[in-house]
Amino acid sequence: MSMLTPRMKRRIKREFMTEKPTIWIGKNRISHDVIEEIKKQLDKREIVKIKVLKTALGEVKTDEIASAISKETEAALVEVRGHTIVLYKRQKGKQK
Repeated sequence: MSMLTPRMKRRIKREFMTEKPTIWIGKNRISHDVIEEIKKQLDKREIVKIKVLKTALGEVKTDEIASAISKETEAALVEVRGHTIVLYKRQKGKQK
């Protein structure tokens, strides 16, 4: 898993505050296809913004969904704000 310093987290949060989510999680919750799409986007862009729709929640909290996705994709969880999740994973072969 990528380790993020507090400074990196602040920078990512600031940069991605105005970005729109690129992935929405709905009533099908975290499917294999959703995980694969998140991995693909992380490989391409390093940072992904995910919106969890109310239909996906039920008795599960956004934090739980975020940590499950983070583990599954081996990405660092930058932030969970409301129903929005921001993940970061450094691209392979890329240095600091």
